[in-house]
Amino acid sequence: MKPYLIRYFIVMGVLAFLAYGIDKHRAKHNRWRIPESALLGLGLFGGAIGALVAMNLLRHKTRHWYFWLINFVGLAWVVAVIYFLDF
Repeated sequence: MKPYLIRYFIVMGVLAFLAYGIDKHRAKHNRWRIPESALLGLGLFGGAIGALVAMNLLRHKTRHWYFWLINFVGLAWVVAVIYFLDF
């Protein structure tokens, strides 16, 4: 696999995890929140692994079905990119 893709998926996963963590912290303290579209975009465009880990570890956004759907679509996209670009 191309090293730049590995770095991209790692960076996006870390960013997604951090964004979910920050949003959870802000939700607990009644502060300005990260828009759902930003969280979903991070999951869809390469950060699905970090988003899914954060959802489970931090118990954040787990009741919203569309977060599960978008993050699993993003995960499928990551797997497809890895699979097809390895050939």
